[in-house]
Amino acid sequence: MTAPGTPTTPTVVRARELGGLLRARRERLQPADVGLPAGTRRRTRGLRREEVARLASISPTYYAFLEQGRDIRPSRQVLDALAQALELTDAERAYLHELVHGDPAAAAAERIEAASPAVLALVDRLDPGPTYVTGRRFDVLASNRAARALWTDWPALAPHERNMLWWMFTHPDARSTLVEWENEASALLARYRAAAGRHPDDPGFDELTSRLHAASPEVRAWWPRHDVAPLGSGSKRLRHPALGEIQLEHVVLQIADNPEHKLVTFAASDHDQARIAELVSSRRSSRRAGEASTTQARPGS
Repeated sequence: MTAPGTPTTPTVVRARELGGLLRARRERLQPADVGLPAGTRRRTRGLRREEVARLASISPTYYAFLEQGRDIRPSRQVLDALAQALELTDAERAYLHELVHGDPAAAAAERIEAASPAVLALVDRLDPGPTYVTGRRFDVLASNRAARALWTDWPALAPHERNMLWWMFTHPDARSTLVEWENEASALLARYRAAAGRHPDDPGFDELTSRLHAASPEVRAWWPRHDVAPLGSGSKRLRHPALGEIQLEHVVLQIADNPEHKLVTFAASDHDQARIAELVSSRRSSRRAGEASTTQARPGS
């Protein structure tokens, strides 16, 4: 409890509350509760600080600073590790995050991305101009028929694969689709690194970076360069089985309601744009014919 007359700020109050919560939960646990031997000469009630630090994979000094209410801001990953080490309930875990990072509901909304209905409608209206929307980690949040025809059918992929970097570095089709694959891939990785720098506490970046390192030798080779690049418009050369090689000019637009959402739309020459429109129309007709054939083949239809 703060002594009367002691100056406080909301940050100080939250830091002290965090320290008190960690200490109280540490003291209620016994070594056997978390799979540790009791040992001898145990004078501390509950777990020792260094035991909690070891369970959470952080330094004992850092953990001691947290319990002391020092003005430090642990990452979400550290808070989750502490919550697991101290066997916190879901409500306690949420409170831990709220003390350090604010409203947990807002934090959850930040982690879960989706394009708004208005943006989805705009993307569809831009067909047959190839258009897609990516989120802060370059997850593909929306795409129209032309984009799916030229790149890949992202909605058909597993959810964790609906990501521009994952497609670029792990799908064989990317190397055949992008004529200048190496330049495109290295530039995308540099833009991703710049985005990761804006979200140092977002565990999703760490998870995706680890997956990319495990899956791609190019990522492992290029990541140590520390290349960063801004978003920008430009041109791309694509190769398509039916259309051959085409040149596309693109612009990148940031959504005002969520600047981390990028709408990328492409335009080709009049001749190639007409061919893209024809391709989209023919694929739509083929799909409708297939759906009709399936319906007619159903028993009892």
